[in-house]
Amino acid sequence: MFKVAILTISDRGSKGEREDSSGPLITEMVKDLPGEVIHYEIIPDEKEQIIEALKICADGLKADLILTTGGTGLSPRDVTPDATLDVIDKEVPGFSEAMRAESLKKTPHAMISRAVCGIRGSSLIVNLPGSPKSVKENLSVILPALPHALSKLKGDPSECAQE
Repeated sequence: MFKVAILTISDRGSKGEREDSSGPLITEMVKDLPGEVIHYEIIPDEKEQIIEALKICADGLKADLILTTGGTGLSPRDVTPDATLDVIDKEVPGFSEAMRAESLKKTPHAMISRAVCGIRGSSLIVNLPGSPKSVKENLSVILPALPHALSKLKGDPSECAQE
């Protein structure tokens, strides 16, 4: 069972002005990892608060997987990828590339996604878009690879090659 933390990044959501639909959707989707959500929080689009929340989830809670939703675009308040880059030890670009490639099949707007995926300690951090529709599309693309990636991150010494 993998420990999952979900951070919804939304100014309006953090003020209670908008209901978060993406966080609960992520909770439902990660059950088959198998994953258990150990932390869920809605925070504003403030870089320092995002950095602090990511550090708490990775370093304090020791979440295996941290999924953020929101703040991955080009708006001035979209700072989730910037905060993620400030806390990760190394990037895992394949996840971001796969999500953008799949999204491009549906909309040219996928090109403006700045989503970042990377590792902090033994936690994998994945930035997802903010809308439930986009969350479902993007998370569905990477879900099949997550159990193997998380096992490797936890130190699984078995071979990666498949027969």
